[in-house]
Amino acid sequence: MSTSPSSGGQALNDWSAAQYLKFEDERTLPARDLLSRVPLTSPKRVVDLGCGPANSTAVIESRYPNANLVGIDSSPDMIRKAKATLPHLDFTVEDLTSYSPQGEVDLFYSNAVFQWLKKEERFEIVKKLMATQPSGGVFALQVPDNLAEPSHVLMRKTATSGPWAQKLASVGRDTFQTPLEIYDLLKPISSAVNIFHTSYYHALENHAAIIEWVKGTGLRPFLDPLQPEEKEGFLKEYLKGLQQAYPACEDGRVLLRYPRLFVVAVKK
Repeated sequence: MSTSPSSGGQALNDWSAAQYLKFEDERTLPARDLLSRVPLTSPKRVVDLGCGPANSTAVIESRYPNANLVGIDSSPDMIRKAKATLPHLDFTVEDLTSYSPQGEVDLFYSNAVFQWLKKEERFEIVKKLMATQPSGGVFALQVPDNLAEPSHVLMRKTATSGPWAQKLASVGRDTFQTPLEIYDLLKPISSAVNIFHTSYYHALENHAAIIEWVKGTGLRPFLDPLQPEEKEGFLKEYLKGLQQAYPACEDGRVLLRYPRLFVVAVKK
């Protein structure tokens, strides 16, 4: 799930598997929902693109126990965790922008990766990989669709309203293609392009838990360039915004709305 720069002593493009897995159940739910829409009964070869700590890979293996299943990710920490979790499978550090599969792949599966790529690169990579697939092969991807959610609007607002504004001036991720754009890009090489959208409502312990959630993904590019005292100031201001934007439930928990976009394309 990783293609973004890193922070605090970790290598470039590395991510924290431990931070990501603080919400393992919630993060794995869309992985299951994506796989449930894949119309393959017994693929021979499957590649988990951006496998992260192997939570998604485990879901794939459960459905396709006889497949030749491999996982790739750009984060060494994620791959270390994946190998420890599923030591019988093959996991390698690879960058999606340069990755080239060895042999035909029946299913390319990607849970929350393509949002990190540059907008113009995303579907060029999808089309390049689909070109290596046999007829009937499937490319399935899921991405967060949350740039308009308060959690992410407030990241950008906080970034522009503090002493760190200049340092964070170029931080952010590209908007994702619309369903119409996705369909038009993939239909010429696909017999079917199925697109769907789901909003999850995660009941988190409190507003600070929202920060812990996004620290594992969307907040990282904003925090990585900052010094420790700047991070503390940023997070303090960000928390104030979250407390205003997300009302607490009767039991004190906070509902984090999390929209996601799903695409399942079948190769012609």
